[in-house]
Amino acid sequence: MRKTRQVDVGGVKIGGGAPVAIQSMSTFSPVDTAYAAAQINALGKAGADIVRVAVPDRRAAEALKDLKALVSIPLVADIHFDYHLALTAIDSGIDALRINPGNIGRRENVVKVVEKAAERSVPIRIGINAGSLPADLLDKYGGHPTAEGMVEGALRHVQILEEEGFHDIVISVKSTDVPMMVKANRMLSQKVDYPLHLGVTEAGTLYRGTIKSAIGIGALLLDGIGDTIRVSLTDDPLKEVTAAKEILSSTGMRSYGPTLISCPTCGRTQVNLIEMAREVEEKIQKFSKPIKVAVMGCAVNGPGEAREADFGIAGGKGLGHVFRKGKIICTVPENELIDRLMQEIEKYEKGEI
Repeated sequence: MRKTRQVDVGGVKIGGGAPVAIQSMSTFSPVDTAYAAAQINALGKAGADIVRVAVPDRRAAEALKDLKALVSIPLVADIHFDYHLALTAIDSGIDALRINPGNIGRRENVVKVVEKAAERSVPIRIGINAGSLPADLLDKYGGHPTAEGMVEGALRHVQILEEEGFHDIVISVKSTDVPMMVKANRMLSQKVDYPLHLGVTEAGTLYRGTIKSAIGIGALLLDGIGDTIRVSLTDDPLKEVTAAKEILSSTGMRSYGPTLISCPTCGRTQVNLIEMAREVEEKIQKFSKPIKVAVMGCAVNGPGEAREADFGIAGGKGLGHVFRKGKIICTVPENELIDRLMQEIEKYEKGEI
């Protein structure tokens, strides 16, 4: 992994070798305190480490104090244009700010925010989106968003904070264009040692948005770039957390309980493999140990092809195998396969095998 500075967001470490943190965003205003708190706590239970909340006005900024008292994970205030909202959010006990120093007015406004953030040890994320680059950077790079323009915009804002002696910084450079987002983060990682927040902004609905995010975020994580991530979906934010966990698991960055291995169907398959895999995937969610569970459609080749799985089943015609690490434990009727698999995993979870 790329070596970065470390910041502390309400007790969650970002960068400096800490595990990659998962972020999401509440769909409720802090003014709707009870609803926002319920959603944020659900996101935390699902695996989110940090949640961002939009703070569009003074009422929302003041409501952060009550919201903080009801939630169990750190909150980031998302603020644009009005620096007074950032000051109020800090007074309300927010754990971090997400701002663009260039859009909150005169230099003295930025200085006031930075001074109070430094006093309260509140980190600042500088967030640059391709769709909101200033006109001069668009003109400089051909009249349209580019990775180069995004990086220059980020460094311009970093310089403002650094000139005030503030270094408790996280940076994000996001685009809905995956190659642009990847290029910008690769460029930025060569120029700064601040932790980077990764995401494909406005990625879309569940299916397409998850794919775009997995490609962009996953490519960078495999490069050793990225310290915290958010999967941005037009869907329930709980699904953002699920997708983010799968990305981190698939790239080997973190483990979140069991993962499913399953083969595609083919002409040898004599069981309803699709439904079997879905049922197993649902049932293994109750377990906590980071094991690999395989669901294979062929009783002849299944155990061998999934020999790296900790546990698995391979269906046949009327009968199937339950196996562990490629070795068959037993052969049972097809309708007992899943139950027997769960029994074996249960014993392992309890430390009995």
